[in-house]
Amino acid sequence: MKNNYINLSNETLQNSLNKGDKDVFDVIYNRFWKSLYGYALSLYNEEKICEDIVQEVLISLWEKSETLELTNIEAYLLRAIKYKLSSHFRGLKFISNQLITDQNIPQLESSERNMEYKEFEKNLLSEIDKLTPKCKNVFLLSRFEFLSNNEIALKLNISVRTVEKHISDAIRKLKSSIHLN
Repeated sequence: MKNNYINLSNETLQNSLNKGDKDVFDVIYNRFWKSLYGYALSLYNEEKICEDIVQEVLISLWEKSETLELTNIEAYLLRAIKYKLSSHFRGLKFISNQLITDQNIPQLESSERNMEYKEFEKNLLSEIDKLTPKCKNVFLLSRFEFLSNNEIALKLNISVRTVEKHISDAIRKLKSSIHLN
């Protein structure tokens, strides 16, 4: 029966998941696990923690499946990974009796990179705010809400070509205004 689900759209899968279909959950798990893990690993370079977080997010999806109303399962899962990692970061506590050793020095470099990233992110968001309202809206829906160009076109009642043009314009303007060192 699972083979019947493999070619179904994400929307059809999430509708079946809402009905408690275990086979559909297995397909969702297999379809998204690798990309979710890759996304988590791109945010935090700790393989075991990323594996655990992906597992927790997928288990949570199953547990909430009958009450969760989703419009985009992939976007939901990516956001859930991001929030779970944020919670993990907040939960990290420095134990006062730990001594800083030579082994901890790379973590300082990682911390410095994290600060640089936060500064870059702040500058990027500032530049996004400078885009025209329509261009900004399309760009945010594409890059932060993970909607497809077709979904954006339907949502905003514009053509797919207009969506593509706004995204292209936004990327061009952002590239020219953000200078990477």
